[in-house]
Amino acid sequence: MNKALQNIRVLDLTRVLAGPYCTQMLGDMGADIIKVEKPGAGDDTRQWGPPFLKDAEGNDTSESAYYLSCNRSKKSLAIDIKTEEGQALILRLLGRCDVLIHNFKVGNLEKYGLGYTQLKDKFPALIYCAISGFGQTGPLAHEPGYDFLAQGMAGLMASTGEPDGQPMKVGVALSDIMTGMNAAIGILAALNSREQTGKGQMIDVCLTDTTLAAMTNIAQYYLTSGNLALRLGNAHSTIVPYQTFEALDGHIIIAVGNNDQFARLAGLLKHAEWGSDERFASNRARVENRETLVPLIAAEIVKHSIEYWLGNCDALNIPCGPVNTMDKTFEMEQIKERGMRIEMDHPLSSKPTPLVGSPLKFSETPVNYDLAPPTAGQHTEEILQKLLDLTHQDIAQLKDRKIIG
Repeated sequence: MNKALQNIRVLDLTRVLAGPYCTQMLGDMGADIIKVEKPGAGDDTRQWGPPFLKDAEGNDTSESAYYLSCNRSKKSLAIDIKTEEGQALILRLLGRCDVLIHNFKVGNLEKYGLGYTQLKDKFPALIYCAISGFGQTGPLAHEPGYDFLAQGMAGLMASTGEPDGQPMKVGVALSDIMTGMNAAIGILAALNSREQTGKGQMIDVCLTDTTLAAMTNIAQYYLTSGNLALRLGNAHSTIVPYQTFEALDGHIIIAVGNNDQFARLAGLLKHAEWGSDERFASNRARVENRETLVPLIAAEIVKHSIEYWLGNCDALNIPCGPVNTMDKTFEMEQIKERGMRIEMDHPLSSKPTPLVGSPLKFSETPVNYDLAPPTAGQHTEEILQKLLDLTHQDIAQLKDRKIIG
C-alpha cells in the first residue's frame, strides 16, 4: 500500500499527550515513528489509570487507556539518554532520521548534547520540532507547561462555562491536542521546504500560542472592540440562537446560522411572526435581544421530545443535533461508516483492542493501522539491529549496563 509519509522516519522523544498525538498522526500516515522511552519506566501515561487494558485473565496490564489513545503506529525503543552511551546511540539514529521531535523543558535536552544548535551543523537536513508550554523565547520560556495552565492563561477558560459560574476548562486536554496537530502541520511544511532547499529547520510550537490562536473570533472580538466577550455557557457570542435547549426528555443543540433558517425555526415553533419581528429578524437584532428571544424559544422546545425536534428540524433544514454521551456517539451509523472506531491486536490482550480511528481520509494514500500501541521497549532490538547494525552481543552488553531496556 502506498503511504503518504512512507519515506519519513521520526525520532520521537515526546511523552504524555501533545507530542505523542502528533507522532501518532504522522505514523498513521505512514511515517516510521521510533518512540524513545526510559528503560524500565516508559511514557508516564502508561500508568495514568484506571482504566487499563485487560489481559486474557481480565487483569489490568501496564497499559492505560490514556496511553493507548495516542501511541499506535509507533515502535518503542528504550534508551537511557542521560548516559553518554545512550546519547551516542541517539546521535547515530539521527543520521537515519528525518525528524526529531521532543517536549523537554527549554534547555533540558541541551544537557545531553541534543539541542537544536548542537545538532543543526551535524545534521543540516534534520527537521527539529520542540514542543513546550510557553515557547523557546520569552520570560516564561523555562517554565513547565501544562494543558490546564494553557487553557487558563490563553483565555479559553474565561470563555467557557455558565455566565454566573466559574471559568471552566474543556473536558479534554484540548490545548495539548491542538498543539500536537500544529506540530504535525509544521513538520509537514518543513519537510516540503526541505524538498526545495535541502535544508532542515527548527519548529517552535507551544501550548499557550496554540490555545490563543485557537480562540479566533473570541480573541478578535477583543482586538476589534476592546471589550471582553461574555461567558455564555453553551450559547454563542455573536450568533443567536446557537446553543443547547432542554427538550422534554433531554438536551438538543439548535445552531441557526442565517435569517432564513431562523424564519423556518420560528414557523416550526408556531411563532412565524418572529421571523419578521424587528427584534429578531436579523442576527444582529437577535444578538442584541437574546435575553428576550432565548426564553421564548426555550418555552417551546421543552414541550416536545428530542426525537420530535430532530425529525422536524431535519425536514426543514434547520441545523439541530443531540448532545450525545460517548456510548451514543460510537453507536451512530455515521461514526461507524467513517471508521472512527477501529480494533487492533495488542500483545498484552487476547482480544482485539478498540481504539479511536484517524479523522484523515485520503483517496490515494489511506491511513494505516499496522502497529498497535507498543509496550515499553518492545522494538529495541529490532531497531538497533536494523538501523545501527548492532549484533546480539552488542545489544546484550548494552542491556547489562542498563543503557537500553
